[in-house]
Amino acid sequence: MGCGGQGDMLTWLMIDHALPGRRGSKPTRPAAVAKTQPAEGTPGRPRILVVEDDFFVSLEMEAALRDAGFEVIGPANTAEEAERYASEQRPDLAVMDIRLLSRRDGVEAALTIFRCTGIRSIFATAHDDPHTRARAAGAKPLGWIAKPYPMDGLVTLVRQALKEAKN
Repeated sequence: MGCGGQGDMLTWLMIDHALPGRRGSKPTRPAAVAKTQPAEGTPGRPRILVVEDDFFVSLEMEAALRDAGFEVIGPANTAEEAERYASEQRPDLAVMDIRLLSRRDGVEAALTIFRCTGIRSIFATAHDDPHTRARAAGAKPLGWIAKPYPMDGLVTLVRQALKEAKN
């Protein structure tokens, strides 16, 4: 898929926004009318895009990253949604699962995001085999963490990756 591509799959994120009192987020607009300007972040707080199809894992990731002082974008649970968030929100880094709720996987999303925006990823996945790593090499990943992983390990890896990305 090219830069700026969009999917049409209904996601749990859209459903989640319809439930009162969930996550405190506003409903997302359809991709066709979404703003294309990068969102204004909190100065000094690195912005992390979470791409994870497991609702409970994404909640845990969001909480750990926010508690560590990061601004969390997403979560996205499809490749198309991840690409849209990366293009619109311009995070500093993406934490990418491999299996997503779309035909395309996290490797494909990371490759497109890197090609279109230069944003690099950390892969947080149970799919940590040599073939998958070879497929992902073109996205110049900043790290890999195998599921199940402790959240403090993820936070440490995110901090290290952000330092590496600045160099």
